[in-house]
Amino acid sequence: MSANRKVKSLRSKYISIMALFVTFAFVGGHFAVSYFVFEHLEEDIAKDTIERGNMIANRSANFIIEDKFNEYKLVLNGLEALPRFNYVHIYQMKNDALEFFSSYNKKGFPAIPSKEAFIEQYKTPVITENIVELIYPVIHNESLIGYAYIQLSAEHLYHLRKTSFFTLAIGYIIFLLAGIYIAIRMQRSVANAVSYLVTDIREISQKRNYQKRFVQMNTLEFEVLANNLNILLSRTEKFIKKQGDAEQEILKLNHELEDKVSQRTEALKESNQELLSTLEKLHQFQGQLVESEKMASLGDMVAGVAHEVNTPIGLGVTASTLLSDRLNEIKTAFEDKTLKSSQLKRFLNEGQENVGIIYRNLNRAADLISSFKKVAVDQSSEEDRAFKVHELIDEVILTLAPQLKHKTVDLQIECPKSLSVISKPGPINQILINLIVNSIIHGFEGSDEGVINLNIMQLSGQLHISYRDNGKGVEQALRNKIFDPFITTKRGEGGSGLGLHLVYNLVTQALGGNIQFDSEVGNGVHFEINFPVIVE
Repeated sequence: MSANRKVKSLRSKYISIMALFVTFAFVGGHFAVSYFVFEHLEEDIAKDTIERGNMIANRSANFIIEDKFNEYKLVLNGLEALPRFNYVHIYQMKNDALEFFSSYNKKGFPAIPSKEAFIEQYKTPVITENIVELIYPVIHNESLIGYAYIQLSAEHLYHLRKTSFFTLAIGYIIFLLAGIYIAIRMQRSVANAVSYLVTDIREISQKRNYQKRFVQMNTLEFEVLANNLNILLSRTEKFIKKQGDAEQEILKLNHELEDKVSQRTEALKESNQELLSTLEKLHQFQGQLVESEKMASLGDMVAGVAHEVNTPIGLGVTASTLLSDRLNEIKTAFEDKTLKSSQLKRFLNEGQENVGIIYRNLNRAADLISSFKKVAVDQSSEEDRAFKVHELIDEVILTLAPQLKHKTVDLQIECPKSLSVISKPGPINQILINLIVNSIIHGFEGSDEGVINLNIMQLSGQLHISYRDNGKGVEQALRNKIFDPFITTKRGEGGSGLGLHLVYNLVTQALGGNIQFDSEVGNGVHFEINFPVIVE
């Protein structure tokens, strides 16, 4: 045996071997835990963060589109029930630039700077110590309308890392000491203690009984391990209880939300029923107003004809009064025997003139009344009859003479005098009156003269009416709804807005035809009307 060779005792060899074994075992265990446990935990956290980011982005899309800042602020405040949410920032795209839309800060957490400059950095979840951050795009109809930044708490992973590291370190010390103890004493107490711990841990793992606690151990190392395991079990129990409370709170909120949705649904049904009832009444009122418009048009025509008839009757009364006075003078002269031949001759001449005046004016009044009677009867009837179109137009013009006198209107009629058809003269009469009155009131407003061109012809069993005026025309905003009810530029000045609506209904419903409208401001209006007729 060499004097310089160092001889180690068996105890030191066993201790060295055990120390190396324990060291390599715990180093390998640490890397295994880091790879298999924490790597998977980080992946799960990343997936959970992406799901939550997707949820926040989807819920914020409609609020961004509708610009409902305050409503969405209330929705974000509901995240208080989810303790993992630390911050939520919502940004919206405006004019190809990001602008702040809304945010949520966890209670007790100070505000953080804007994250607009970190979009590329946080496109995938980034875990930093005890937090995880993500910026998720907000998509609406396959278009990018903003971004949602979320910061979630990763305290459980952070604490798990620390606890795992601390546990591994303590375990390393314990097992190192245990290995030395085994190497020195080789007693069964160590094996028994390890077996006890393993049995309890297995029972806790299988039954998920986190309320169970490890009892005091006989050795310090295992006592420390047991205490730390008890701490871990306590934290696990608290976390599970907290998670359960959060789930119960979510269920409660879901039930409350379902109740509110049910109540709002019932209220919406009642509102819809009321709207349907109101719409039905409006249709009834609209029909009544259309009939009232017809009667009002007839009333205006009666007033105009009464005024027109008053003139010839007044002239007839004046002439008859003058004739009566001259007759009394002749009678008195005859009775007094002072009648002269020249006086009698003058009386006969004046009498003949007055009788002529009376005849002409009474005949004029009779024509007016006859024309009005035909128009009135036609307007109140929708039966088919044979009539000459040109005569119908003459009757309309005669009826509208009072209105046409107020303005110098050049009414140009192009219609064959021999054109005779079988149709409903009443609706045609009403259509022409409404169009001419509409031109006088609206088209020639502010002007003392105007031109109306009425071209009527028969083509292939259809009566074609082309109506034009050179008035001021219709603005672009009113053209597409010119036939809608209650559309008028004279609201508050006697205009009901039903004139052209009545024309449209008469053409399409009473006559079974169609009507087209065109106009430019300053160039008057143009109506094209076609409806089927029977040509005699």
